[in-house]
Amino acid sequence: MSPEMDAGTVIDGRYKVISRLGAGGMADVFLAEDMQLGRKVALKLLHRRFAEDPGFVERFRREAQAAAGLQHPNVVSVYDRGSYDDTYYIAMEYLPGRTLKQLIRDEAPLDPVRAIDITIQILKAARFAHRRGVIHRDLKPHNVIIDESDHAKVTDFGIARAGASDMTETGSIMGTAQYLSPEQAQGLAVSESSDLYSIAVVLYEMLSGRVPFDADAAVTIALKHVSEAPPAISAINPGVPPELEQVAMWALNKNPGDRPKDADEFVAALEQAKAAIVSGTGGQRTASIAAISVGAASSAPLRATDYLPPRAEPWPVTATDVPPGEPGEDPDEKRRNPWPWIALLVVLLLAGGGVAAYLLTRPTNASVPDVVLEQLSVARQRILNAGFDLSLIYQTDKHPSGIVIDQSPLGGTSESQGSTVTLTVSQGPGDGTVPAVQGLQLPVAEAAIRKAKLAVGRIVQQSSTVYADGDVISTSPAAGITTGVGTAVVITVSTGPARVALPNVVGQSQSSAKATLKAAGFNNVTTTDQTSTTVKAGNVISMTPTAGTKVVRSTAITLVVAKAQPTVKVPDVEGKTGTAAESTLSAAGFSVVETIQTVTQQAKNGIVLKQTPAAGKTANKGTTITLVIGQYVPTTTTSTTTTTSSSTTTTTTTTSKT
Repeated sequence: MSPEMDAGTVIDGRYKVISRLGAGGMADVFLAEDMQLGRKVALKLLHRRFAEDPGFVERFRREAQAAAGLQHPNVVSVYDRGSYDDTYYIAMEYLPGRTLKQLIRDEAPLDPVRAIDITIQILKAARFAHRRGVIHRDLKPHNVIIDESDHAKVTDFGIARAGASDMTETGSIMGTAQYLSPEQAQGLAVSESSDLYSIAVVLYEMLSGRVPFDADAAVTIALKHVSEAPPAISAINPGVPPELEQVAMWALNKNPGDRPKDADEFVAALEQAKAAIVSGTGGQRTASIAAISVGAASSAPLRATDYLPPRAEPWPVTATDVPPGEPGEDPDEKRRNPWPWIALLVVLLLAGGGVAAYLLTRPTNASVPDVVLEQLSVARQRILNAGFDLSLIYQTDKHPSGIVIDQSPLGGTSESQGSTVTLTVSQGPGDGTVPAVQGLQLPVAEAAIRKAKLAVGRIVQQSSTVYADGDVISTSPAAGITTGVGTAVVITVSTGPARVALPNVVGQSQSSAKATLKAAGFNNVTTTDQTSTTVKAGNVISMTPTAGTKVVRSTAITLVVAKAQPTVKVPDVEGKTGTAAESTLSAAGFSVVETIQTVTQQAKNGIVLKQTPAAGKTANKGTTITLVIGQYVPTTTTSTTTTTSSSTTTTTTTTSKT
C-alpha cells in the first residue's frame, strides 16, 4: 500500500481503507468499507498529477456521472464520486474474484465455448454502454472480473474515456498498448468499433494464451496494430475451430468499417460459431462467415492476411501517436510475414518532413541523462528532450511503482542521438495472494500471512459458536485475493461463544424461571428440590451460577426450587410437663413456642394447659406449635378483727397464704 494511504485511512469521512487492490496508469484502487452503508467498495483514487489538470478533472467527473447510470448485470456498478486530499475518487462495486487476465494466465488457452460465453458477456456490457453514449476505450482482461461461475463484469466503464485519446501525457496516448485499436494507437477519433477491436484482442488471447501483437516497447506494439496482420490463432492453438477463428479475425480488421458494425453483430456471429461447435457441424470456414469477415464469398480456408481490410497502404503513425503502455506480457516472438517490414519502413518515412529535418540537423552524439530513481514521467521527458528514443521494461521491485530503477546506456554515457535508451521501471513490490488461514490458531495464521509476503494488520476479536477460542474466523482481504506485497491483512479471531450475564430468576416460579432463561438463550437448565418454610413451594430459592455471572449460553444452570414440608398429625401434649411436651413435638418435626399462664393450683405448675394447633390437627413439619404452660402463684387471704372498748376501737389485720 502506498505510504500516503495506510489501512484505516478514512476518505471523505465515509470510506475506511482496508487494503490496496492494485494500481493502474490513472489511479490506484483500494478495498474500503463504506461506513455509512456497512458494505465493502472498490475505491479508485485518481493520481494527483491528473488531478492538477482542470480539463481532465471535468472529464473525469462527467464520465463518472455517466458510468453511475450504467446498471447492468455485466457492468461493475459505480456508487459514488468525490474529492479527497487534492485528488478525486470513485466508489465502485467490490467483486471478490479474479480478473480475466489472471484466468488467462492460469488456464489459457480456454475451451472455445467457454471463451465465447465470456466474450459475449463482455460484448453485452459494451453494447449497454454504447447505447448510452459511453465508450470504454480501455477494454482489456485486467478490467474484467470473473467469479467462480464464469460470470463476467466489466469495470471502468465511462472512466477510461476521460483518459483516452483526448488526454495525453508528454505527447503520448494513455492506454494499454496490447489492446489498443489501430485508430486509438494513432490518436485518431475512437468509436464503438474501437471497443469491439479490443474485445477481439481479449478473445484472441483467451483462445491462444497470447496477445496478437507484443514487443518490449509500446511504440513497437502500436506500430504492429496499425500495419501488421495478426498471426492466425490456429497457428498457435490448432484446436480452435475455424468458424470461431474467423469471427475473431474479422473483428481485428484494421479499418473500423471492416469490423462488425456493432456489438449485436459481433454477438450474433459468436453465437452462430458456438452453435456450429456444439452441434458438431463446425470445422469449415463457411461462406457466410467468410463473407462477413472480408467481403468474399468463399468457403476455402483463409490465411491470417485474408482478414486485413482492403486498404493496401499502412496508416501513418508517429512516435507521439502511441502510448507509453505496459511491458509485453508474453515474450515469445510472433511469426511475421515479410510485407510488414516494408509497411514499417513506409510508416517511418511518413513521420514527417519536420522530424526528418530535426534528425538531420541535431548533433551526432549527446550525453544520456541519468534518470535512475526518478519518476517515469520526469525521466521520459528528459530522455526525449535529449534527443533519444525510449523503450520501457517493467518489473516488480522494492521501489514504488513508476520509479526508474535502471537504465541502459547508463547516465553520462555519450551516445548517438536517436538511439534508444531502455529504462527499467518498478511496478512496485509485486503481488501476494492472501493464504487460507480460516480455522487456524492465530500464531500459525500470522506466520502463513508473513510467508506470503504480506503484513499482519489489526487483530479483531469476535465471538463465535463455530470456531474455538483463538481460531481465525476470516481475513480481509479474503483468502485467495491477490494484492500488493506488504499489504496489511486484517485477521478476525474467535473468542469462543459469546458470554452473557445470567438473568436473576430467584423468587420466580419454576416455569417462569425456565421461560426467562430460555428467552436469554440458556436451554441447559436443571432443577433440584429443597424443603423450605420461608419460600413458597414451587418458587426458586437459589440458582447456580449466581445471577449476573457472565457465561456462555451452553452453560448448565441449576435451580433450587422450594418444596413444602410433609404434613403430620399434631401429638396431644396437654397435661404433660413443658419439657416432655417440647421433646414430643420436636421428635414429630415441629417447632415449639411456650407462653406462661398463672394458675392457682400448684398441681398445674409446669403443666401444658393448652396447645395450638390442637392435638389431632394436620400440619406441615416445621410448623410452630404454641404451648400454654401453667405457672403456680399462691393466693393471699386477709382477715380483719375489730375490738371496741368504751374509750377506743382497735382493728387487727392478719394475712396468710394458702
